[in-house]
Amino acid sequence: MRKAFIALIVAIVFQVLSVQPAAAQVRRPVTATTAGPAYRINPGDDIEVMVWGDDRLQRTVRVLPDGTFAFPLVGQIVAAGQLPSDLERVISAALQPQYRGAVPQVTVSVKNPNGYQFSIVGKVKSPGTFTPGRYVNALEAISIAGGPTEFASINNISILRKSGQQLQTIRVRLSGVLKGDTQGLSEADIPFIQSGDTLVVP
Repeated sequence: MRKAFIALIVAIVFQVLSVQPAAAQVRRPVTATTAGPAYRINPGDDIEVMVWGDDRLQRTVRVLPDGTFAFPLVGQIVAAGQLPSDLERVISAALQPQYRGAVPQVTVSVKNPNGYQFSIVGKVKSPGTFTPGRYVNALEAISIAGGPTEFASINNISILRKSGQQLQTIRVRLSGVLKGDTQGLSEADIPFIQSGDTLVVP
């Protein structure tokens, strides 16, 4: 009986040790459905602002090209680059003098992310400017444009991104992933597209 018990324990330990190396090799897969970063408001977005219990302060506004919008009792608010939660805090603080007690709950949500746009030029089947309505990565962006043409140099794709007065160039190499080789691939290899980016496929 004792020998059978010892044999059982040895078998369990062996099974655990044999599983551990496989578990250590588990990597987070990079897929087209990987969640993007938190959405930041862009010029052209329609946002809905609700101050609970006050119908006068419930409205949908469009962010102007300069990145601002006007709101009653608050004035002009800078929205571009902000999270909805950031605007909730700004509006609540600005409304505080209008109330004797606590400011009612302020909710800001993006109703239509029309301002999130990017362009693709070069050797893709349908170049142009796109408004996908959600964050996409470089691989998804190429897919939206119909995919690369036969002679596209998919290892020399560039993302042109404005950063203040500077123009940043980000290199993207998609040859391996388009051939099904995702070994060692990370999210940094397929960056998310920011509003205003231009993808150049030579």
